[in-house]
Amino acid sequence: MHPILIRIGPLTIYTYGFWVAIGFFAALALILKEAKRENLSPAIISDLAFWTVASGIIGARLVYIIYDLPHFLKHPLEIIAFWKGGLVFIGGLFFGLLASFFYVRRHHLKFWQLADLIAPGLALGQAFGRIGCFSAGCCYGKPTQVPWAVVFKNPDSLAPLDIPLHPTELYHSLACFLIAIILFCSQRHYFNKRLLDPAIPYGRVFAIYLGLHGMQRFFIEFFRGDIKPLLFDWLSLTQIISVFMIVSGCIIYLKKKS
Repeated sequence: MHPILIRIGPLTIYTYGFWVAIGFFAALALILKEAKRENLSPAIISDLAFWTVASGIIGARLVYIIYDLPHFLKHPLEIIAFWKGGLVFIGGLFFGLLASFFYVRRHHLKFWQLADLIAPGLALGQAFGRIGCFSAGCCYGKPTQVPWAVVFKNPDSLAPLDIPLHPTELYHSLACFLIAIILFCSQRHYFNKRLLDPAIPYGRVFAIYLGLHGMQRFFIEFFRGDIKPLLFDWLSLTQIISVFMIVSGCIIYLKKKS
């Protein structure tokens, strides 16, 4: 709705970048708080968060560029302007997990313990980031006449103007806030159970994240207006990946339960 938060002379602060920053610090605060509970070094967790987020942003931007490659070939300077909007979470998740995996191996940490640790914060960060999407007008919805439809009027918005649209960015945000609450409660639940039985494996909280996030992405994608179908003229690439996330989450959960 308001892509530009502040503009003072040559200085421009984009609302999207502001909310992404809020999401990062909120996620980091939650992760560091839970790291103390798990007796993990805050310094190591901070370093892990930095490399994961940096790699995630690169991956998310890369996938976004691939989605709209002809535009970026004509406007190459826009490739690095991610603060205006334009990150694909699936790409960020893949690159972020890849960076986390190498960091964990290098420092001889427990991957599944850290995966469970970051899952609630990851969902929380996404929830705030989606508010940034709404502000920028990216990830917009299809035209609709539902009472809660939104109309973008700011010419700097990435969404089509003067057309009632599904507020899919807010659908995603609300879903991610709910997922963050579920994951936080699950994390506390398994922490308390592990006090009685240390043999309980890690990985279930992250498995729940994969399943729930995959489901919300799959269903909300049907209301998105900026997505091009890839399979059967109705399934997008993100939905196909979301199915793999759901299946992977179920497999990991069942494996960690046994």
